[in-house]
Parts: sequence; C-alpha cells; structure tokens
Amino acid sequence: MTGKTILILLAIFVGLSISQAQENIRGSELREFTLDDLEDLLMANHPVVKQAKLLSETAKAQVAQARGKFDPALKAAFNNKHFGNTHYYNHWNSELKIPVWLAGADLKLAYDRNVGAYTNPETTTSTAGLSGLGISIPLGQGLLIDSRRNTLKQAKIMVSYAEAEQLKQINAIWFLAVKDYWDWYYAFQQYTLLADGVKLAEERFKAISMQTRLGDKPPIDSVEAAITVQERKMQLAKYTVVLKNSRLILSNHLWDATQQPMELPDNAVPSTIDHTELSPNPATLGNLLRQAEEIHPELSKLWSKEQQLYIEERYRKEMLKPKLNVSSTLLSSRRNFNEYIPDYYDFNWSNYKFGLEFAFPLFLRTERGKLKEVKLKQEQLQYDLLITGRNIKNDITSKYNDLTAYSVQLELQAASIHNQEALLTGELQKFDLGESTLFIINTRESKLIDMKMKKEDLIATYNKALAELYYKAGSRFETN
Repeated sequence: MTGKTILILLAIFVGLSISQAQENIRGSELREFTLDDLEDLLMANHPVVKQAKLLSETAKAQVAQARGKFDPALKAAFNNKHFGNTHYYNHWNSELKIPVWLAGADLKLAYDRNVGAYTNPETTTSTAGLSGLGISIPLGQGLLIDSRRNTLKQAKIMVSYAEAEQLKQINAIWFLAVKDYWDWYYAFQQYTLLADGVKLAEERFKAISMQTRLGDKPPIDSVEAAITVQERKMQLAKYTVVLKNSRLILSNHLWDATQQPMELPDNAVPSTIDHTELSPNPATLGNLLRQAEEIHPELSKLWSKEQQLYIEERYRKEMLKPKLNVSSTLLSSRRNFNEYIPDYYDFNWSNYKFGLEFAFPLFLRTERGKLKEVKLKQEQLQYDLLITGRNIKNDITSKYNDLTAYSVQLELQAASIHNQEALLTGELQKFDLGESTLFIINTRESKLIDMKMKKEDLIATYNKALAELYYKAGSRFETN
C-alpha cells in the first residue's frame, strides 16, 4: 500500500464531523443553569427538603399530645338495678376534672346521686343528690414537677431538636447538590476543551493534507495529523459519556411543583467562572467559627439533649420525695344556684370530704438508680459537647486551609497556561518557517489542553471545598 493510498484512507476516517453530542450542544440555544436556579428548584420541590420540614411539625404534634394531659376531663356513669319489685339501686356519678399547671393540682366539680335499698350506706345520698367542689394537691412528690409537666417540657425542647435535625438534613442535601453541580461543571469543561481540541486537529489535518497534495509537506505529517484527530476523538467520546452521566446525577436533585422528576436539558450549560475571584476572605473563617458555636445543628441537638436531661434530673429528684397528697371537697345538696336550700345543706366548712395519702419507699433504690443514670448521661453529654465542638472547629479550619491552597494553585496554573500558550504560539511560528515538527506542536497543544483541564478541575474543587466549608460550619452555602 502506497503512502498516497494511506493518506486517502485516513482522510476518509477523520473527515467525519464533530460528534452528534457536540452538535446538540453547540447547535442549540445555550441556556445558563446557575447555582441560584438549582437552589430555587431544590428548596421548593425536593422531597427530602419537604420531608425534613415535617420533623418540626411532628415535634409540635407531640407537644400538642403532651398538652392533652392538662385538658379538662368530663366523665359520668349511671347504674340502675330493679328486680322482684325491689329497687336495688340507682347510681349516677359525674365529675369534671380540671388539671392546674402550678403545683400539679386538680380542681374537681362533681355530682353524685346514689339511692336504693341496697346502696352502700357510705355512698348513699338523698334523692336530691350531692354536689361537690374540691381540689387535690400533692404536697410532697409532684409539687414542683410531675410526669405531666416533665413530658410537656421535654416535648417543647424536642421542637428545637427537630428543627436542628431539619437544618442538618437540608444542609446535607444542598451540599450534595452543590458537589454534583461542580462535577457537572468540570465534565462540561472537559468536554468543551476536548471538542475544541478536535476541531483544531481537524482543521490542521485539512490544511496539512492540502499542503501534502501540493508537495509543501511530507505525507508523514498528514498521517501524524490524522492520528492526533483520532486520539482526540476517542477522548471526546469518553468525556461525552462522563458529561451525560454528570448531567443525570445532577438531575436527581431537580423536581417540579407536582413532585415529578425533572431532567436537565441538553442545552443547559454551567455558569462561567472567573478564577481570579476565587480567593478566600480572611474574615470568613472567624465568622464561620463564631456561627458554628451558636447555631451548628450538631451542637444544637446536643444542647437540646442537655436541656432535656436537666428537666429529667429535676423530675427524678422530685421522685425522691415522699408522696403526700391532700384532697378536700366541699359538699352541698344544691343542684343549681337559683334554688333555696337550708344553710346546713349548702357549701360551708361543716360539709366536706377530706383525704390524705402518704407513701414512701424505705430504700429508694429505683429512684436513686434512675437519678444516677440521668447524671451519667449528663456527664457523657458534656464530653460529647467538648469533642464535637473541637472537631467542628478543626474541620472548619482545615477546609479553609484547603481553600487557601487551591487559590494559590489556581494562580500558578493560570500562569503556567499563559506560558504554555506562549510556547505553542512560538512553536507554530517555527513550524510555518519549517524549523519545527508537527509532533512538537501536537505535544504542546495536548499539554495546553491538559493544563486547562487541570485549571477547571481546580475551579470545581475550590467551589466544592467552599460549599463544604459552610457545611462543616453547620450552615448552607449562599449562592448570592
């Protein structure tokens, strides 16, 4: 096979146009898809964000359940027995109980009517019945705090815990979305640089092929130019797949208002980034460290647990007291406030019921054991706060140091690209004068493409590190 035949075959092989994927992007109207656009869609429609917002609602529902322990309760019972022409009994018992927040007391309003031949004399009333107005107060255990108040106070604290967990989950999904965005950015830049490299190689091949036919260039230069086109097209095919996959991964975060998944369109392109603006602000580190100390979700959750344990400690200390419950009820045969009844049957200090209940376990093993368990949990929590706080501070500082390093590398990479472009320009001039070879030019150009890819990689890495810096500080990276 002659050299001329080889050139004809290679010309047929590399004479193909740029890949269809490249035409789809370049041939359609490009639309920039920014981080702002991603944030708007994700925060408004993402199922995980909506799910996280339910956490605080669930906690508020638990508070409502705990408040139910203080709801007034009305109960009534009726029993009647008549057998063998004998009226055994006719019992009607009703009570309205109103819990009182202070002192754990209960107000009671009752009406009883117990008549009949076989009614217990202790509970027998007149045919008019008996009304009662009373109160029950714990003077010992339960005076300062009881199980109802303990449950309600802890449920209120759980709202803060749930809000911290909600913030943590939203921050996590946003951080993942930002990383996927910058992965897509880097894949797009790789694809674009290689597509431009393919176009340059094709144009150079056509020019050299023409010069070869005119006898100005040796046939071997056409072969080398054709091989360069082939190699770059192979790389372009690889990066086309990478770009498609990165677009699909980013689309995982896109949902419409009807909770239907959305796809990132083919004509969407990432934001254009000026690398000269990628430099960390020295004040950012101090601001984030202070912010983390105040509102970091992990610390907020631990603080909520600390408050819960404090309430639980108070309750367990209260359980060490003896039970001493006092109840008193004023009695009357009055059914309503309009009727007249004798004073000795009406509400007064001579018509009453009084009760006293006392109980005290001699060793208090159960109560002391539970109190000890709470104190141990408090001690463990303090260690958790120390460790978590230190880890958060070190993570923030470490990620800020990474930003500084990436910023320096970007400056050096930009300078290296400028120098490489100068080398390539000089080599092209020498080639036109016949003092250089196509191999050197292709090497210089491939090196330049690799260096530009490295620069875009640093840009993506810097922005991911910036998002992670805010995530480590317990906040969401703001795009504005």
